[in-house]
Amino acid sequence: MIVAIDGPSGAGKSTVAKAVARTLGFSCLDTGAMYRAIAWLALNEGVSLDDNEALGELAKTAEISFVHEAGDPLPRRVIIAGNDVTEAIRTSEIDRAVSPVSAAPAVREALVAQQQRIGRLGNYVVEGRDIGTVVFPEASVKVFLTASPEERAHRRVRQNVDRGVGSIDYDEVLADIIRRDEYDSNRATSPLKPAPDAHLLDSTGLYIEQIISEICELANQASE
Repeated sequence: MIVAIDGPSGAGKSTVAKAVARTLGFSCLDTGAMYRAIAWLALNEGVSLDDNEALGELAKTAEISFVHEAGDPLPRRVIIAGNDVTEAIRTSEIDRAVSPVSAAPAVREALVAQQQRIGRLGNYVVEGRDIGTVVFPEASVKVFLTASPEERAHRRVRQNVDRGVGSIDYDEVLADIIRRDEYDSNRATSPLKPAPDAHLLDSTGLYIEQIISEICELANQASE
């Protein structure tokens, strides 16, 4: 079974997906980390973020893997081309770089193929921006998770404080979120939008436990 969770930056998709996977006993495939890893590699190797062909070549040839601990469905480390980038891909620099990278058609083609191959091997919770529309349109459960830009900015700042990486300036984070919403919603390739049959969940003002419970209930109903 695939549980697809889509939504804009800062909506809490990653946190929710990990909690849902743990509750259901599924594995969690962090597709966003894959795009961030390519963005990191492009910056590290001096590849232009506007060069679709070069970015696509990186995505085709650079091996991305996740390190798991025994008994834990959640990946602990992100590795690309032999480099541990778990922390490096969560900086504000990567926040800004990942949108043009994820919009590159050649990158999406290469990574979608990898995601489909991995996801079809078992039960996965998969989060991103086009999971229910492009990557797994046949997913048993599709959720579009969102929240107001202000709410998402506050969450991202708190998250960055806890992690010790990324910007903790609220105005800067809010501006980045609004910019990325505009970019992702209007890109030509796989724009951010809910699947026609997705369950729309607005988490503004809700406890995360409420969202997790609702998605798990949807998964349980789909498995009956």
